[in-house]
Amino acid sequence: MKPAVMKRIISASRRTDLVAHFPQWLAGAVSKGKAEVKGLSGKTYSVSLRPEEVHTIVLWSKDFSSLLEDRFDVRTRLARFDQLYFLFSITGLGGTFIERGVPPASLALEQLPALVRLAGHPGRVSLRFDPVIFWRENGLERTNLDFFEKLAPAAAALGIRDVRFSITQWYGKAVRRSRAACFDFRDPLLEEKKAAAGRLARVASAWGLNLFACSQDILAEVPGVRPSACIDGALLQELHPRGEPASLTKDKGQRRECRCTESVDIGSYSQACPHCCLYCYANPRLTV
Repeated sequence: MKPAVMKRIISASRRTDLVAHFPQWLAGAVSKGKAEVKGLSGKTYSVSLRPEEVHTIVLWSKDFSSLLEDRFDVRTRLARFDQLYFLFSITGLGGTFIERGVPPASLALEQLPALVRLAGHPGRVSLRFDPVIFWRENGLERTNLDFFEKLAPAAAALGIRDVRFSITQWYGKAVRRSRAACFDFRDPLLEEKKAAAGRLARVASAWGLNLFACSQDILAEVPGVRPSACIDGALLQELHPRGEPASLTKDKGQRRECRCTESVDIGSYSQACPHCCLYCYANPRLTV
């Protein structure tokens, strides 16, 4: 007898916000039982979304309102899968010139209780305070670090325990986009970044949260900070309603310091995200 084929983890998506801006496409792909994905080479390939072949759907978003309101029946159709896991990015910058297309933080926080109920377990929701960003505005030094003191208790009150963060990495396209928008961003020295991570760690500890640094091992050296696997096969296996096994192999398609385990991403960079975040590494547009 052949051994059972391990079910796949589907990532939806690192490349664009499918939940917020392409829910009709996502619902259609789930309904068809496959996603047609345009790869980096320009070629299109097919990914099976048959429930019997999928371990977990990992949904990344800055706005889950389309899912929670079941627009285009996306919530109803996703309910056929054994497990949904949510990575919710809330930076406190929504609605500002830095994240013009993102809902204000107050509206994002209002989505959390319903999202935890939909997940069926608070362990299936992880917050991403990502990125931490520094800039100058009207002669003043600015950062979104202060917002974490509001985010942490909101998460803890709902039983959410895992928070992931990174400090902005200024890729070339983000630099050009920000300069075109006259955004005076600042990339701090390492010691300041470590101090910021330490501050987050102290707040996280006070609220009983686990704090993970995403693809920034140097920050995981700070006490109270661990390296992140945003997609963690071991965790998803533990949370799975029947404890079905998931791949524990590192995803070779990610950055060297990324601890994520194997998944198949069904988003495409050709699905340009309208969030218009100035720091975004994925959006191909240089101006917003």
